Amino acid sequence: MRRRALLGFGAAGVGAFGLTLAVGWWRADGPGAPAPVGERPLPLSEMGFRLTDHEGQPVEPSDLIGQPSLVFFGFTYCPDVCPTTLSDISGWLDALAEDVDRLNVVFITVDPERDTVDAMAEYVGYFHSAIRGWSGPEDQIAQAVEDFRATYEKVPAETGGYTMNHTASVFLFDASGDFVSTIDYHEPREFAVPKIRRAIEETSEGAT
Repeated sequence: MRRRALLGFGAAGVGAFGLTLAVGWWRADGPGAPAPVGERPLPLSEMGFRLTDHEGQPVEPSDLIGQPSLVFFGFTYCPDVCPTTLSDISGWLDALAEDVDRLNVVFITVDPERDTVDAMAEYVGYFHSAIRGWSGPEDQIAQAVEDFRATYEKVPAETGGYTMNHTASVFLFDASGDFVSTIDYHEPREFAVPKIRRAIEETSEGAT
């Protein structure tokens, strides 16, 4: 009996150790890992850019405070990463069902030379209706990229013209405008959607 009890405690200990390792992986290296120190985006309340949405309305970071927000950088001529990510985001939003109205979702161009307000309006129209497109002058786009601690670069294309390299992760902020986490390119839905739901639920808990 004593031997059986010890074996039981030993198995429980191994299980707890495994759980600790799993949680450690989630926080340090896995999908729940925070942004590297020094690269964490500013709070939305400290950002200073001014842009225009795809309906021609002036927008700024403070417009996103009050609800959790998903923010993604890209451009309409993007051959694969942007349409794939926006399709993924559309799937996440479908999974949220009625909770989608409690979330801001913004796609900011890094190619203002080609991505006019009209171009952004046409492009986001191919994806979930909750996704908003933001564009603006080059200096304001550069300010937005800096505030989010993202990156972008114009690269000559082999066939002529140019393409854009840019950060492919989606930024998640809470309702107060503080950075929560990133959702990586091609991150599985079973990881992405719970992150978003948690931000939405924490907003509801804070309001009670």
